[in-house]
Amino acid sequence: MISVLPARSAEDFETMAMLCGRLAQWDVDASAPHGVSEEDIRMLFQPGTSGHKLAMQFGVPDAMAFIARSGNVPAGCLAFGPFGDGTAELHKFFVDASFRGQGIGRALMGAVLAEIDKSPARMVLIHTTFYMESAIAVYEAFGFRPCAPFRDTPAHVRHTDVFLSRTIKGG
Repeated sequence: MISVLPARSAEDFETMAMLCGRLAQWDVDASAPHGVSEEDIRMLFQPGTSGHKLAMQFGVPDAMAFIARSGNVPAGCLAFGPFGDGTAELHKFFVDASFRGQGIGRALMGAVLAEIDKSPARMVLIHTTFYMESAIAVYEAFGFRPCAPFRDTPAHVRHTDVFLSRTIKGG
């Protein structure tokens, strides 16, 4: 049985930190064939994140993190935070390899978008990379489409950037 619940406790955020550590390692491994160094991934996109830092980032108004579990086993995470007026940005989307293909990514996305729908946000943004093909498939299934870059990245990693957006509430 899959459950998707908001991260609320210190223990929840430590669980999320563990999942984010797995995400970072996956990103390092997947980026190597595309000329992006481990140092770049860890510094620019996947900095070390403690449960405390995640709680400070996603345990505040206008931000939230969700953890998916299969039974009682942490299986994935997804978070969002504000990005200017009327806009939210998704962060930390990860499904552990042993749980992929079971609908966990879709369950996370559904829960996060339902929560954002309760907010004043009218637009949701995602900055990802082309080699995160499974994540992009989930984003597209939920109506995300390519958009103009909304942040600058260093020239030597820009070839991997994918920027997506979708409106909320008919925004």
